[in-house]
Amino acid sequence: MPFELPALPYDFAALEPHIDARTMEIHHDKHHQAYVDNANKALDGTEWADRSVEDVLTSLEILPEDIRTAVRNNAGGHANHSLFWEIMGPGGGGEPEGDLAAAIADTFGSVDELKAAMNDAGVKRFGSGWSWLVWDGTGLSVYSTPNQDSPVISGDVPLLGIDVWEHAYYLNYQNRRPDYLAAWWNVVNWPEVAKRFAARG
Repeated sequence: MPFELPALPYDFAALEPHIDARTMEIHHDKHHQAYVDNANKALDGTEWADRSVEDVLTSLEILPEDIRTAVRNNAGGHANHSLFWEIMGPGGGGEPEGDLAAAIADTFGSVDELKAAMNDAGVKRFGSGWSWLVWDGTGLSVYSTPNQDSPVISGDVPLLGIDVWEHAYYLNYQNRRPDYLAAWWNVVNWPEVAKRFAARG
């Protein structure tokens, strides 16, 4: 079955004032839809057309070379954004709890230190990309990826990702990426991140 755009789990305006409704509408309905459409077009007629996005992204090296870049960019964009909508929500922010909180404290020292590391990775990402908290098979790790590269490509489990493409923040924040990153933590959905951590495998 071809990839489909997932419904946004809240209204476009639900994350205001931190992320404005117009940005959410364009980001979800236009940008994410384009990744879905372009990934489906690239995979059409191949044996990967009905595979999960995770299967596709972990098979990049054996995909036909003429579609590999399009699939990496667009299936990656689909995977990244599908996670992004879920790990944000109205009434977000606060602190993680339980096993996730303990793992963050053990790895980074505190939630504030995790936020600082994520924000730093996002600020230092030249051009477009993402800042990630992942499970790398042995523990938690923070890094950034360019463009729409997904941690799934390297076998990591993405737990939390912050989109630092300009389309994610430019209407409200213009060139002030650090301000966007600082504000973003007011919409993080920690229970969803914790659910992903619990299911990390």
